[in-house]
Amino acid sequence: MKPLRTNLAELHSRRTDLVAALGLVESGTSVDASWISGTFVHIARLWPLVLLGKLCVVALLHMPFYEADNVARAVALSAMLLVDGVAIMAPRGARFQRLRPHHQKWLMLPMVLLSGLSFSLMLGTSLAADSQNVLAAEMAVALMAVSICGDRRLLGVSYFCGLLIASILHGGDFAQIGLSISCIAVMLVATLRQANADMDRAIAFHQRDLRAQRSDRLLQEYEQSGRGWFWETDRHGCIVYISDTLVRTLDLRGESLIGRPITQIVRPGDRQDGDGERTLGFHLSVRTGFSEIAVRAAMAKDERWWSISGQPVFNEFGQFQGFRGSGTDLTEMRRSQAEVTRLAQYDSLTGLANRVQMMRSLEQAVAGKRGQPRDCTLMMLDLDRFKIVNDTLGHPAGDALLRQVSERIQRVVGDKGLVGRQGGDEFKILLPGRPDKIMLDHLARAIITDVSQPYLVEGTAVVIGVSIGISFCPQDGVTAEELIRNADLALYAAKGGGRGVYRFYSPEMHADAEDRRQLEEDLRKALVENRLHLVYQPVVSSKTEQITGYEALLRWQHPARGAISPTLFIPIAEESGLIGPIGEWVLRTACREAAQWAEDVRVAVNVSPIQFANHSLPSIVMNALAASGLAPHRLELEITESVFLNDDDGTDTMFARLKGIGVRLALDDFGTGYSSLGYLKKAPFDKIKIDQSFVRGAAIKGSPNSAIIKAIVSLAEALGMDTTAEGAETQDELALIRNLGCSHIQGFVYGRPMLPADVLIQQHGHGGVATPQGFQSSRLERKTMLRTVAVHHDGHVYTGRIRNISPTGAQLEGLWNVPEGTLFAIDLGNNQTVNAIARWSRDDRLGVEFTQPVNLTDLRAMPRSLAS
Repeated sequence: MKPLRTNLAELHSRRTDLVAALGLVESGTSVDASWISGTFVHIARLWPLVLLGKLCVVALLHMPFYEADNVARAVALSAMLLVDGVAIMAPRGARFQRLRPHHQKWLMLPMVLLSGLSFSLMLGTSLAADSQNVLAAEMAVALMAVSICGDRRLLGVSYFCGLLIASILHGGDFAQIGLSISCIAVMLVATLRQANADMDRAIAFHQRDLRAQRSDRLLQEYEQSGRGWFWETDRHGCIVYISDTLVRTLDLRGESLIGRPITQIVRPGDRQDGDGERTLGFHLSVRTGFSEIAVRAAMAKDERWWSISGQPVFNEFGQFQGFRGSGTDLTEMRRSQAEVTRLAQYDSLTGLANRVQMMRSLEQAVAGKRGQPRDCTLMMLDLDRFKIVNDTLGHPAGDALLRQVSERIQRVVGDKGLVGRQGGDEFKILLPGRPDKIMLDHLARAIITDVSQPYLVEGTAVVIGVSIGISFCPQDGVTAEELIRNADLALYAAKGGGRGVYRFYSPEMHADAEDRRQLEEDLRKALVENRLHLVYQPVVSSKTEQITGYEALLRWQHPARGAISPTLFIPIAEESGLIGPIGEWVLRTACREAAQWAEDVRVAVNVSPIQFANHSLPSIVMNALAASGLAPHRLELEITESVFLNDDDGTDTMFARLKGIGVRLALDDFGTGYSSLGYLKKAPFDKIKIDQSFVRGAAIKGSPNSAIIKAIVSLAEALGMDTTAEGAETQDELALIRNLGCSHIQGFVYGRPMLPADVLIQQHGHGGVATPQGFQSSRLERKTMLRTVAVHHDGHVYTGRIRNISPTGAQLEGLWNVPEGTLFAIDLGNNQTVNAIARWSRDDRLGVEFTQPVNLTDLRAMPRSLAS
């Protein structure tokens, strides 16, 4: 059953395809319907020739158009004219053309059949007509109709069917009927054989048309999407077509570009731009294809880049017709490439040259001709206290600060050199040409001054500093690596020299750097092996001379170097990150040892800004108190003014947390750092410590330090705070401090720092009372020198030598038994003479007091004279 069903299905399919090929049913979607109905309009336009042929045949046969007694003839003539009129007019009508093609075919078939039928009937009604002539006339008009129908052969078959019907109705002879049947048979066979071929041809044509339309649509959509455009030139290279997309990009009208040489819309090429125009012109001249040539637009308002491809066009005879091609916009890609290049050479945060670009520039700067290095200067910069800002305010604030710093450095340097960011908080400055130390001195000072000014970061005032190391080429190195290493050593020396300074490289820095590295390594071992220890300096009440507390001071006894000064190893600890664990060790040790003292004696511990910025500091303090059993009010934390450099909510929160524990807070080294009365108003300090730089020499006549101390004491009393004067060494300083109202005194006048065991002895042996000791009075700085001078007295000139000198007096040799109170003049040289009074005399030595102070700086500049 399956083969039978298959054969029936195929037969039905073939029949359907045959009927569709004849245009009698819907043809489907594989072909445009116009292949059937498109010729009906042309047939209607040519059908008047058929009517004219009919009338001419009637005239040639000498048949009258009208016979009074022949009604049938009149009816046939009228029917013929009506049918042919309909055949001429109906297919042209809009209503007819709106019909489906196979419907039009079904309407045309009866019209053509009736046209042939009515004409044959009209000829047959003529009484005078010869049957042979009538047959010839019918065949002539039928052939004309078939010719007009063209490849619509079924219409011709329909016309002959009309003739056959008329012949049968007239009772025509066998020849006439047989001829009509033969014509119908031949045309029907031709129609059936040609139907499928016509349909296949129409389908192929329709598919080509669809492909062409699809291609046009795709190209149109491609152009409108902006991803590309098309162009075409004639054989002379002039534009004959260009996409509207490109015209709109150039902000021009399409007509303005037509006829122009295509090379006019691109800029002339050069080496930097890849010679695009020259390459394009070359290909156009030699008539060869090209692909993706990068060119720059010449008529665009802003800079635009294109990629152009094209192929030569030849006609069927091989003659060159021009070029046809496409193009794409490379502008965004070029910008992206430029951005990638910029990111590869410049720092994304600050916009300065990055490490790679600086290294390349430095290598180019030192690479001279014929192996001789060129002159240049390298400055290495490192920000001071930046880590505190980054840790307390967060990385976004640190990034914002780095941007502001880079702007300031760039503004100071200007066009003198190239500024780059090395990474983190490190910067480089490359200055070409022979180094000028005076200019570099001014530049370094300007950078330090400008960078050290306050910043406003996220509403918070921030103050940082910068240290600078400088190296020269070729004096300090002839390669980029040597210059960087030596500038880094100079930077290391600058940071070790107090920060906020600059240093020029010197060969000795290698040894200093190695010594510093070794010292850092030894400090790590000392912390692990417990080689650090604390000493304690008493803090005494100015009224009762009772010891109220001790300040814990860190000491390090190196096994090979002996005692290492804290001013040397504390900065190393801060830079290496050891200050955290060392500070925690100091806090635990001080609390543990202070727990053995009297209940009313406190211990003071210094807290560095790095420790203060640590959010876990309150926990560390509580753990130390809990482990030692020390009461919180007996612990005093000394904090320097530098913690206010980043005055923000975090600082206030830390103060509140520490006060919540119950410890005391003291402001250390007041007046030497970031002094501001604003933080004294809100910070919960219990004490202000007056720095020793104000205490020493305060008792000397004319010193302004006593007024400063008095002002600080008055401020502290107004705020309800205690005061401690640090660095008191002499009896007159002690008396002055007491008179100025300072509540506590600390210094060598009451003893040097002592070991924990000595503290216990002092407390138990003396009842906690301190006894002043040391010199009675302060004296100005004295300088030792050997200088020959002339001494004038009563018209006589004596020769003497100065052994040591201060701004207010000197010790002389060479003058014997000078009476006390003798007035004379001393010629110090360089036209500088000072009057002096003898205050004491022993053998050939005497001490004199100047009637006016002497500037020791001027004396240092004088050349020394040898004694005769």
